[in-house]
Amino acid sequence: MTIFCSHCHRPLQAEMSCLPSRAKQAPTAPRPFRSTKSASKARRDQINAELQALRSLLPISAQEKERLSYLHTMALVCLRLRGAQLFPPGLAPPAGPALGTELLSLLPGFLLVLSADSKLVYISENVAQVLGLSVVELLAQGDTVFDILDGRVGEDVHKKLLLAREEPGREVTFVSEMRTSKAFRLQHGGNRVVAVCGRFVALRWPPSPSTTAFLALCTPVVQSPTEGEAASQDDVFQSMHLLDMTIIDVTESVTYHLGYHREELVGQSWYSLLHPEDADLAAAQHRAVALGAGAGPAAGTAVLRVLRRDRAWTWLRVWARRDGACITCTCRCLREEEAAHLRSRQPRAAAPP
Repeated sequence: MTIFCSHCHRPLQAEMSCLPSRAKQAPTAPRPFRSTKSASKARRDQINAELQALRSLLPISAQEKERLSYLHTMALVCLRLRGAQLFPPGLAPPAGPALGTELLSLLPGFLLVLSADSKLVYISENVAQVLGLSVVELLAQGDTVFDILDGRVGEDVHKKLLLAREEPGREVTFVSEMRTSKAFRLQHGGNRVVAVCGRFVALRWPPSPSTTAFLALCTPVVQSPTEGEAASQDDVFQSMHLLDMTIIDVTESVTYHLGYHREELVGQSWYSLLHPEDADLAAAQHRAVALGAGAGPAAGTAVLRVLRRDRAWTWLRVWARRDGACITCTCRCLREEEAAHLRSRQPRAAAPP
């Protein structure tokens, strides 16, 4: 028996297109929830309230809190959380926020603490004196040490930190430019070169990545100190020479740096102390200063090796200037890493005329 459609009187098996369009449509799925303006505003208000609550817990002044953006707030909160993980209540860090400004001002640089995965855990407040950036401004650059360093040295720094992590207690040093404020770059012509010297220390036993921190002192590599600044530094001594570089006087502090007594050096030639490979560089500096042939202060600056009394070689950065019939040299002792960094940027000695 054939069943016919009541609409078109055709066999039902032969034609289905005559069915009403509503009958042919598949059941529709429930319409998904759509956000409304009021719901979005409620979520924003909730996020703002949470950020305000976090900001209120930060151990900074009310004035500083008012200036914090959301980005800075979250950066500071993350820093504090990493610090709390390494230094839980009852185990205060050796250089925590309670460290007095008077004590910090005596340091030649600022303190830095990193986690095992190179994340920033603590930066002392006197960082602003070295880089021209506050802790908050520095954190806005990123949350790892690589975010505040010159990217060209990233691989070398990674190797040094890996070596220090594998041998806790072993001191490592690396030198790099660090990010600075725009005002600092305009005043000094670039970023600040900083030597980072530190080691990994296990804070609790048994040691693990979550209980190990890299504690470091970051000291600026002096580019061109004034006489007043140089005289106040412990790693500096001065010498006076005739125009042929014969030593006629030297400060008593040379004994601490090179081991010689003043009387042993007076009357000697400066060249008798120099490493043979640095003689040409020293001669170029000598000519530039004695003849006034140099262009600017850099002409009287050189990084040289000199012989200590114990027959070891010491790296010095030497600033020389002519004072009438004499040449005065201000010498600052360098770590090997500092010397390598400065030598890589030092102009090569010109061939003698």
